[in-house]
Amino acid sequence: MLEKCKTARERWGGVSEIIDGWLEQRQKLISQFVSFPSIEISLLEDRLSAFCTDLMDYLSSGHFEVYEQLLREGSEFNDGSLEEAQKLFPLIQPTTDAALDFNDDYATLNSPTVQQIRELTFQLSKLGESLEERFSLEDRLIEILHTAHRDQVLEEV
Repeated sequence: MLEKCKTARERWGGVSEIIDGWLEQRQKLISQFVSFPSIEISLLEDRLSAFCTDLMDYLSSGHFEVYEQLLREGSEFNDGSLEEAQKLFPLIQPTTDAALDFNDDYATLNSPTVQQIRELTFQLSKLGESLEERFSLEDRLIEILHTAHRDQVLEEV
């Protein structure tokens, strides 16, 4: 029994920490995003570059760390949650594509013209809608694959 407790703790104890760190990244991204309207033009290039870097880090963490851990946890419990969660991934993909496109267009914006700044404003609005959808879908993933099993994990621990 002690070994079973140790195994459960080793397997799932770190998942919450991974998710917490990822959600902190998300909060930083949101803070950067909402600050754009008040950024002075002279700081725009640097702030935009930093935002794009953090956006790519957030996407990478999600796809290559968090989602993987969540899927592993869901498959361990074999309660149908994995199948339910897998329906969400095709819905997340367009938001990934939108963020990648934004990064391609704006990560290295140099000496923006008035027209580029106008276009940036429009693209930020579109990105904001996409990120809002993504965050909602990711929250559902967490709920389906992690939070729903929290009590079971604690019972094992």
